[in-house]
Amino acid sequence: MLEPIIPADPIADLVDVLSLKQLPDGNYLGRTQWMPHGRVFGGQVLAQSIVAAMKTVDSERPLHSLHSYFLRAGDINKEIAFEIENLRDGKSFSARRVKALQNGEPIFLLTCSFQIPADGVEHQVEMPKDIPDPNSLPSASDLLSKLDHPATNYWSKARPFDLRHVSEPVYLRPAKEQTAQQMIWFKAISPLPKDRVTQTAALAYASDYTILESILKRHSLSWAHPGLNTASLDHALWFHAEPDVNDWMLYVQHSPAAQSGRGLAFGSIFSKSGVLLASVAQEGMVRVPEFR
Repeated sequence: MLEPIIPADPIADLVDVLSLKQLPDGNYLGRTQWMPHGRVFGGQVLAQSIVAAMKTVDSERPLHSLHSYFLRAGDINKEIAFEIENLRDGKSFSARRVKALQNGEPIFLLTCSFQIPADGVEHQVEMPKDIPDPNSLPSASDLLSKLDHPATNYWSKARPFDLRHVSEPVYLRPAKEQTAQQMIWFKAISPLPKDRVTQTAALAYASDYTILESILKRHSLSWAHPGLNTASLDHALWFHAEPDVNDWMLYVQHSPAAQSGRGLAFGSIFSKSGVLLASVAQEGMVRVPEFR
């Protein structure tokens, strides 16, 4: 574990990370954030790639879906170049491909689609009922701030989002209940700009935080399990409504399957009022020493 570098203002740090530098060729360059394990956080490169793509599309066409692959571990000590390819601009839809590179090699690949809003059929899955109010639940800072370890310092002090588990978290020890499901309330720790680019990218950023925990809970694992090795392999997002990450959102997660050192997890993100904001799918590498 690396010695922690904790930003004085995690929200200002996130805004800075999302403020990409435009290059003369029309592509972009972005900085990285410190992480305890020395690898670029997947949510960071995902959010930056979204920003790069959105800068090339008319603002009347919101992002509605994305599919992405994490190809190589990113180095937190090096900047990331973002190359954008215009795949299509049709009457209603636009499509972009973004390649994130370090040392000339791709570490992440994103394909995303944008659409002019239109009238049509509408429905959504219902938000779970009788969920504890987020203000009644402990934050990561409440649970971990008294511990002095690079990982716990990052979880409790460096994250720009306040995460509150509805059921027992798995930071340091397995949950008592062995289940492939969990729910988490989350929101920005202080107000983020309300423009569409920042809000969309920030939601995507946070969607990568805890999605694999439903796999860990199913197998009585915690993030502190000796020798545990995890990594995001791919990430898909569908946006159903405009988010406000400055207000509480409920992240409902479950894992339908795990095999070959990989686990699949799905998530639904609701506003506090019950509007389905986004659907998430991620497959992650989950390697446990006992199975090697």
